[in-house]
Amino acid sequence: MDSCCVAVKAKAPLAKAIRGGLSNGDNEFWGERIRGSLNNIGWVSQLAKGLKTEKRPRKIKPGVAFSVITSNNGTETLTIQAPRLERRRADPKNVASIILGGGAGTQLFPLTIKQATPAVPVGGCYRLIDIPMSNSINSNINKIFILTQFNSASLNRHLARTYFGNGVNFGDGFVEVLAATQTPGEAGMKWFQGTADAVRKFIWVFEDAKNKNIENILILAGDHLYRMDYMDFVQNHIDRSADITVACVPVGESRASDYGLMKINKRGRIIQFAEKPKGAGLKAMEVDTTLLGLSPQDALKSPYIASMGVYVFRTDVLLNLLRWRYPTSNDFGSEIIPAAVMEHNVEAYLFRDYWDDIGTIKTFYEANLALTEEFPKFEFYDPKTPIFTSPRFLPPTKIEKSRVVDAIISHGCFLRECSVEHSIVGERSRLDYGVEIKDTLMMGADYYQTESEIASLLAEGNIPIGIGRNTKIRNCIIDKNAKIGKDVIIMNKDGVQEADRPDNGFYIRSGITIILEKATIKDGTVI
Repeated sequence: MDSCCVAVKAKAPLAKAIRGGLSNGDNEFWGERIRGSLNNIGWVSQLAKGLKTEKRPRKIKPGVAFSVITSNNGTETLTIQAPRLERRRADPKNVASIILGGGAGTQLFPLTIKQATPAVPVGGCYRLIDIPMSNSINSNINKIFILTQFNSASLNRHLARTYFGNGVNFGDGFVEVLAATQTPGEAGMKWFQGTADAVRKFIWVFEDAKNKNIENILILAGDHLYRMDYMDFVQNHIDRSADITVACVPVGESRASDYGLMKINKRGRIIQFAEKPKGAGLKAMEVDTTLLGLSPQDALKSPYIASMGVYVFRTDVLLNLLRWRYPTSNDFGSEIIPAAVMEHNVEAYLFRDYWDDIGTIKTFYEANLALTEEFPKFEFYDPKTPIFTSPRFLPPTKIEKSRVVDAIISHGCFLRECSVEHSIVGERSRLDYGVEIKDTLMMGADYYQTESEIASLLAEGNIPIGIGRNTKIRNCIIDKNAKIGKDVIIMNKDGVQEADRPDNGFYIRSGITIILEKATIKDGTVI
């Protein structure tokens, strides 16, 4: 038996088959077929010229293929295919965003008396809904659904003015508002019972023919402040072959009970999930967050892993969970996610940038005033990933002999010999002579009153929109179109934490005075 050992290196040129023999060719090794037999000895010498032969055995090296050729072998075909490890790229065309319009908005009351939580103004001229909308647009996701139910008129108006034909190009995508509605059947007579139930009510939308190519669905909240590339989130979800991925951040004990908390293994898979645990349940969810890359010092300060309430589901998994597996579960955080952890591959995605849930009056107030810092953790102005909002076409703000320190002044305002410190002044605001505001969020006005109208109102003893002369305001939120007279003092000197005075035009929540929308605070009032 004649034999020889040949070493064939990756991509080495092989011979082409010709009438029972071989000739040198340009075909590479990957995936090519070798035909022939040593019975036709004529091509062996030809093969030896192109391949280095060795008589002694060699150690196998990476990237080198070894074979033994004998004269007793019959004609055979050998196929060697190189492994192709291609990363599957996330395609934004196959992703849809669902933005939850919020429930009754009790945590942001009284700002939500007449508007949904996502419609509440933030940062002077934006609305909370602009955050997830802009993140989706900047991530090239152009299929966006907004689920609405409570006080949705102002939210719908803002969406129409901002995202329907005002320079935001959705190509073959869309922005679609899915308002709560009643349908035939006992279950159809009820309104949305929770986040999961809201999505379940519109499952038929995702089964519609035009949406068959949606492979992954993002579930987003409408009351968070952050900037995220959702496609990085989806890519991580795909890379780990996850059924569900939950965005998370490390948090401290003081706020941990406000969120869904999770435990993860060393590979980042969620092994336990608890929604807003208290007492012993909270202590049981404490983990070593150095697993997330935190320093030992930071890990001691933030020993919990909190869900951001931002999820990505494989579409088929989401539809199965809502329709068949858990048809009576109404909430993602408290029911669907904890149950799915036991049955599906649910992964955690660590978000390493700024994020804040501004769903309470205190966090809403603090997050807004934090924007006035010299180097804020979150900025609305970013040329690469802008936050979009409704174009108002307002004139520049006019400031006369005023003192402005660490403040944001929106478009179309009039400031006359006043002082503004560590505050946000919303669009179309009017601050008269001698006004002093500090640590205050002023949301502005929806319309102007002319100088003649203001003079006429003052002459009649009435109060125009804005803040009158010599008024002093501290630690306050002033809702839209409020009318505050002259010589008013709003400081909450007694440190009252909670108070309801709707007949007087204000509430106090967490020590913060809130002047109601369209409220009138008479001259000389002291709060």
